[in-house]
Amino acid sequence: MLLIREETPEDYSAIREVNRLAFGGDAESILVDRLREDRMVVASLAAVEDGKIAGHILFSELPVETVDRVIAAVALAPMSVLPARQRSGIGSAMVREGLEVCRRRGKAVVAVLGHPWYYPRFGFSVELATRLHGPYSGAAWMALELAAGALNGVEGRVHYPAAFDAVSH
Repeated sequence: MLLIREETPEDYSAIREVNRLAFGGDAESILVDRLREDRMVVASLAAVEDGKIAGHILFSELPVETVDRVIAAVALAPMSVLPARQRSGIGSAMVREGLEVCRRRGKAVVAVLGHPWYYPRFGFSVELATRLHGPYSGAAWMALELAAGALNGVEGRVHYPAAFDAVSH
């Protein structure tokens, strides 16, 4: 049975290992640690299977500044699943639960730099992200509205937490 829940400090070591194995290095683990240290985490969820962490997803603050307001947005990054458990539905379950948690926490928009064949199934769209300017663009830069119409007519700049600049990807 799969359980998606908020991470606890006791999970940190296992989450680091899941990220290391999923990405083949330490950059994502360092990013997660920095986002926690900088208090930029909106939601950090662990996927637990048979009492062990099999996946992790993190959403961090990503304000969108427009000429007249700031939109409460988050970045989805990183998401990891143990290699042996990839393509088993764990990632999809984490994304769905994470989006609901962010919605409940008052966030209006989620942005992701990710696989264009994967994230559209959750409602992410390249078109929604075209007027969100920041360090990432192209076919892998996507956005999703958690609040209907949150990006209607919006043009703005996204501000990733400093942790993203500090960690090379």
